[in-house]
Amino acid sequence: MGFVLLLGIGTAAYAYWKLTSGIKSDDLSANGKDGAGHETPDAFGRSPINILVIGSDARATASDCKLGGACGTAGGARADVEMVVHISADRSNATVMSIPRDLRSSWNGCHAAHHPSMGPQSNQMINSALEGGPGCSVVAVHELTGIPIDHFMMVDFSGVVTMSRAVGGVPICVDHDIYDPYSHLKLKEGPHVLEGQAALEFVRTRHGFGDSSDSRGRTAAQHIFLSSLLNQLKTKGTLSSPTRMWAIANAATQSLTVDSSLNSATKLVGLAGDLNKVPANRVTFATMQTHDLKVNGVWQTLVTNPGANNMFKSIANDQSLTAAASPASPSTAPAATAVVTSAIAVQVQNGTTVRGRANTIAQELLRRGFSEQTAAVNGTPATTTSLAYQAGHIRQAKAVAEALGLPVSVLKQQSGTGIVLVIGTDWPSGTSFPGSKTAPAPVDTQATLDGANVKLGNDNATCAQVSTFKTAIGLDASGKPTSSDHPTSSTTPTRAYALSPEVKDSAP
Repeated sequence: MGFVLLLGIGTAAYAYWKLTSGIKSDDLSANGKDGAGHETPDAFGRSPINILVIGSDARATASDCKLGGACGTAGGARADVEMVVHISADRSNATVMSIPRDLRSSWNGCHAAHHPSMGPQSNQMINSALEGGPGCSVVAVHELTGIPIDHFMMVDFSGVVTMSRAVGGVPICVDHDIYDPYSHLKLKEGPHVLEGQAALEFVRTRHGFGDSSDSRGRTAAQHIFLSSLLNQLKTKGTLSSPTRMWAIANAATQSLTVDSSLNSATKLVGLAGDLNKVPANRVTFATMQTHDLKVNGVWQTLVTNPGANNMFKSIANDQSLTAAASPASPSTAPAATAVVTSAIAVQVQNGTTVRGRANTIAQELLRRGFSEQTAAVNGTPATTTSLAYQAGHIRQAKAVAEALGLPVSVLKQQSGTGIVLVIGTDWPSGTSFPGSKTAPAPVDTQATLDGANVKLGNDNATCAQVSTFKTAIGLDASGKPTSSDHPTSSTTPTRAYALSPEVKDSAP
């Protein structure tokens, strides 16, 4: 959409060159073409898209060094933020899964061109994979989750600063006064518009929100920021303003490193178009479930089963989590583009000579969550399988076909009512059509999201919850908040705000 608008202002050639020349790219996988996994298209040939979004703290430039601080002691490139952005095959929903930066994991060695080689890693913080390049982070995340990764997009400190300014700031609110001397975020209770360095301070804050951890508090605040940014782009006229779109596109391409298959403005805009098809209330933000365990006297963040594994499977199998995340209210009800399988009743007719054939398929549909009105009946002999539907119910019919692996060629519109599946002699056994790849049985999405700090993309009413833990912020010998690793005592972020009147607020 942004590219089309740029063409319309009469500077297409220069705009295209300007945007494309600023894009930096790298290999998708550090371990060859199979290191990131491969998507399985659905029954209609549509493929989901999974993007690993990386926030790098590499401090590779003078501006990033100034913004991040600790230039001499930061210890190499780390992924401050890692999120898997999943866009469904039918573009009706999306899931954004945060991976805590301190999570302990293991992955194979990484050998990417122009990056340091990394041998096999065992029980290491997953954010350290970035030392082997973004392709190594892709390998580590893929091996942890089993989710195929199609693209990566990596942004640095300066990118957050520049892009937040390009959108005119991001509205957020905090439920109490907060000061975190580590990230330098200082805000008074209430609403604010964050841009520039204030936006960076907010998304980097580790000790200020929730339980003061990367596993829950930090990622929950980042989801609030991102959902607000999403709504800012969709509802504030940004996408219809050539001036704003130019600023955003220019800022993005100057700040991003992407995989080699996204190394042009056209490809990036195409990807943005796919994401823009998803309504905000069909975007689910969640943090993969973890737990903290002390090992040899050191606290470690580890994966929690089965919640996290269910979340991995849901994303890998292209199953929407939005319905389970939605409260029962009209404002967050599933969008019209979503097909609710529990409302789809199918009449299954047996056109074969195999006794009980229709009942076998009907039971499979019931197991997959289709309406309890689904039933098996006798039918007339049929050599080929067919799926008939009434006008206006093509999407419901496609949902049935996808669940059973039926090809598009068996669908036909009829004048009658309901959806009728006739099992022909070309499908004598099994619950998936011969030669097809059926959608996997759904996981329990409600259990999948338990403890995942869920937030929907259209929820702009939630304020970031400031931590009430005293251990979050340290005090120096004079009783002032400090980022020292050896404080003399501790306090809460709200008390730290009161103790620091001389420190300027990050935003009015």
